Amino acid sequence: MKLDAYELEILQSYESGELIPGATRAELERMQSAARATAIKDQRINIRLSSNDLRDIQTKALQEGLPYQTLIASVLHKYVTGRFTEKSCNET
Repeated sequence: MKLDAYELEILQSYESGELIPGATRAELERMQSAARATAIKDQRINIRLSSNDLRDIQTKALQEGLPYQTLIASVLHKYVTGRFTEKSCNET
């Protein structure tokens, strides 16, 4: 395989240890948890959402680096397993 100059630069940076992961360990664990929570998909549902809610969900998913349907499934999974809790207005 022939690499161009940019690809060679990336390869050399990787091999020398100069590149650092883009995600923290906590972020990786969160993403792995979300993936596990949504890995087994044996049922399909249809729901109606307001355009604003869907847009906000898609924005959040983009920020998290997840497909929006995966984010929805993860939130629902956390809710039904008791790992998703509501914050009071005084919490930040």
